[in-house]
Amino acid sequence: MPSSRRPTYAPPKRNSRPDTAPAKSAEPGARSSGTPGAAAGGDVITASRSIPDLAPQKQANAEKPSGATVLAFPEPKGRRRRKKVLLAVGTVLALVVGLLAAAIYSPVLALQTISVTGTRLATPAQVQAALEPLRGKPLPQISDDDVRGLLGSLVQVKSVSVEARPPSTLAVAVHERVPVALVKQGEQYLLVDVDGVQLATTDDPASASLPVIDGGAGAIGQDLFRATAAVLGALPADVLAKLSNASAQSVDAVELKLVDGQTIVWGNASEKELKAKVLAALLKAPADPKNPVRVYDVSVPRHPVTR
Repeated sequence: MPSSRRPTYAPPKRNSRPDTAPAKSAEPGARSSGTPGAAAGGDVITASRSIPDLAPQKQANAEKPSGATVLAFPEPKGRRRRKKVLLAVGTVLALVVGLLAAAIYSPVLALQTISVTGTRLATPAQVQAALEPLRGKPLPQISDDDVRGLLGSLVQVKSVSVEARPPSTLAVAVHERVPVALVKQGEQYLLVDVDGVQLATTDDPASASLPVIDGGAGAIGQDLFRATAAVLGALPADVLAKLSNASAQSVDAVELKLVDGQTIVWGNASEKELKAKVLAALLKAPADPKNPVRVYDVSVPRHPVTR
């Protein structure tokens, strides 16, 4: 007859000795005297506590909006100001670049008129003809080197100054080489500068008001020619106009002749600026009819001699 007594449950006692072997099962039909959880028939009934499933709670936490706990702070004023300044600078630079591009390539600034000044040996027409390839080119694209390169064929031109005058004019100021002497070649006379560059020719030496260098065209470029030309290049224009010819026995013995027959002993080309000033002062001194000066010796400029 089954027992009406209900089984009781008790949590298992913790064994302080983990290495203790588990208790042996009771024999069939016997009642366990020491194990409260044993029942009739030898079955062991145990009870356990269920652990709640935390997965739905984690999923719910994950689905919560993360922004709900984030505080938004306003952007600092300094950063906003820097952004505005950078934006303004970028806009201005873009406008400047656009304007420069428009100016450089705009046909409105195309060259149409070439103004020439400073010519004596060359003519404005020669300069304009040499610069004709630049016509129609925008003024900002024309450089001084472009102008100098095109005028290189004109030996009279030593240097130039260029000025763009919008919308369509290019002003060219020519600095010519200065002729300092005439060199006789056959029936003609060559105008040469201090470097020996041949600038022009003339049939009448009196029209040039320049001294004639002895030695002929073959002397150009020689040491004696360079020494004589250097002396003539140092003289002021009014003194140069009074000379009839120049010669040199050596680089240290340059002599000049005035149109009235007076002789100038120059010596070498050293201190030529000082010698030129001393000579100009001597020529301006009042002449003595009783003792006319025939020789001006400025070879030692700090101690000039007249005789």
